[in-house]
Amino acid sequence: MNLLGRATGSRPRASEQRTLRSPVARRRRGGRAAGAALAAAVLAVLAVVSLGPLLWLAKASVSTTQDLLREPLALWPSGARWDNLAQAWGQGQVGRHLATTAAVAGGSLVVTLVVAVTAAYVIAVLRPRWAPLLTGGLVATLLVPGVALLVPRYLTVADIPLLGLDLRDSYWAVWLPAGADAFVVLVLARYFAGLPREIFEAARVDGAGPFRVLLQVVLPLSGPGLTVVSLLTVVAAWKDFLWPSLVLLDPSLQPVAVALPRLLEPLPLAEQMAALFLAALVPVLLFVLLQRHFFAAAGASGGTSR
Repeated sequence: MNLLGRATGSRPRASEQRTLRSPVARRRRGGRAAGAALAAAVLAVLAVVSLGPLLWLAKASVSTTQDLLREPLALWPSGARWDNLAQAWGQGQVGRHLATTAAVAGGSLVVTLVVAVTAAYVIAVLRPRWAPLLTGGLVATLLVPGVALLVPRYLTVADIPLLGLDLRDSYWAVWLPAGADAFVVLVLARYFAGLPREIFEAARVDGAGPFRVLLQVVLPLSGPGLTVVSLLTVVAAWKDFLWPSLVLLDPSLQPVAVALPRLLEPLPLAEQMAALFLAALVPVLLFVLLQRHFFAAAGASGGTSR
């Protein structure tokens, strides 16, 4: 890519893009065919590894127990047993525990967004003098292993300082710790920092205060970023097992990830697979519905590996 291209921001041509193969090898017909075959093979392996378990679980959820025991790796069941899903939903109480999981994930999402949006707004838009110190503190917390914070967090929830409240066996014991997520704050701060500051200055010139700028300027422009952190928060809350099993001892309050091992015991094998499929289906559907916003915001923020 020449200097003019750099200055004008033009995209490099396909022949100028850096790859693992040399330009000479790419110009050869055999080299192009080998590259295409290699790419197809890698994509096929990734598809099998990532989608294979979920597709097998979908097949097993409508199979009979005899089919699963006789030919567990068969591609198709001998007959679709849709009543497995109904039995797992009703008699297995998967539906009731999916509702409790939705309550846990929804509350965690609200608390996380309130904390993350306000903190990211201060860091990236208001930018007080102590913003770098706050950012450094948040980055430092990412280096602390989560297991090391487990006992202090549990003792705090069991006896809230100054208030003396015990939040165990209430959803607040899950919702409040979920808001202390430094990764989500940093992702949102990076996204807010990429918004045009001229819009903020114009809003301030028109008399808008910090609260109005947040509500009427920053949040409407941050739909993809908010979608990404919302999806990450909901999926993390949906699959979390350790923390809810510590603070939600009442079986009626436990999310499906905690209650599932107990619910599966009295069910036949085919209905157990149906219960597992129903429990895994919601996060997958959320990602499929929001994937366009997820990849758009991930590209804008330079990636969101977690």
